[in-house]
Amino acid sequence: MSFTRTRSYHHGDLRAELLQRAEATLRESGVDGLSLRRLARDIGVSHAAPTRHFRDKQALIDALAVAGFERLAAALEKSTALEKSTAFEKLATATELASDEHLPALADPGEDACFAGPMRALAGAYLRFATENPALLALMFARRHNSPAAGDAMAYAADRAIATPVELITAAQRRGEVIAGDPRRLALTWVAALQGLATFLGSGLVAPSAADEWLDETLTHVMLGLRPRPEPGRGPESNPARETALDR
Repeated sequence: MSFTRTRSYHHGDLRAELLQRAEATLRESGVDGLSLRRLARDIGVSHAAPTRHFRDKQALIDALAVAGFERLAAALEKSTALEKSTAFEKLATATELASDEHLPALADPGEDACFAGPMRALAGAYLRFATENPALLALMFARRHNSPAAGDAMAYAADRAIATPVELITAAQRRGEVIAGDPRRLALTWVAALQGLATFLGSGLVAPSAADEWLDETLTHVMLGLRPRPEPGRGPESNPARETALDR
C-alpha cells in the first residue's frame, strides 16, 4: 500500500512564501530556473495553488521586480533619514553650545546636511543593495521582464525607488546648488553611475576591498557634474562660484 501526502492550498501566507522562495531560486538558478510548478514542489503545495496568486511565470517575475523596487526604496529612504537626523543633531548641539565661550564651536553641517551628506548616504545604501541582490536588481531593470500586465504597481514602485534622490536634487536646485534640468533625469544619471560600479564589483573587475574607494571617486565625479556652471558668454568673474558642500 502506498501513501501520498495531501498538499493543501492553505499554507499560511502563500504569496509571501512563494516570493521568498522565488528570490532564492533566482539567486541560485537565474530567471530560467523559475517556474510555478517548481515553487509549488519546493514549498509543498499543489501545482495549482500558486496560480491563485500569480497567473503565470511572467506575473511572478513582475511581482519579484515590484517587491525589489519597494525594498530598494525603503533602504534609500532609511539611509537619508538617518543621515539627516545625525547632521541636524550636530547642528542643534552646536547651536546650544554656541553661547558658551569656553567650549569649542561644533561644525555647522549646513549644506552637507541638506544635499551632499544625504546623497553620499544614498549612494552607500544603493551599492549595498546592488551588491547583496545582483540577480534581483538585474531583473528589476531588465524591461523585457516587466510586462504591460504589471500595470501601475510596477510604475509606482520604480518611481518610489528614485523618489528620494529626485527630492534631494529638486530641493538643491531651488537653493542653487545643482544645475538646472529634469530632476528625474539627473537622478537616473546618478543611479546609472552607481549601477555601473555595482556591475564592476559583481563581475570582479573591481575588487570588493576597493569598493569604498571606488564609491568615493564615483560619487565625487557625479557630484561635480551636478554643480552649477557659469552661464554661456559669462566668465567666472561675472559668476563667481561660492564654496558649497560639493567643493568639500
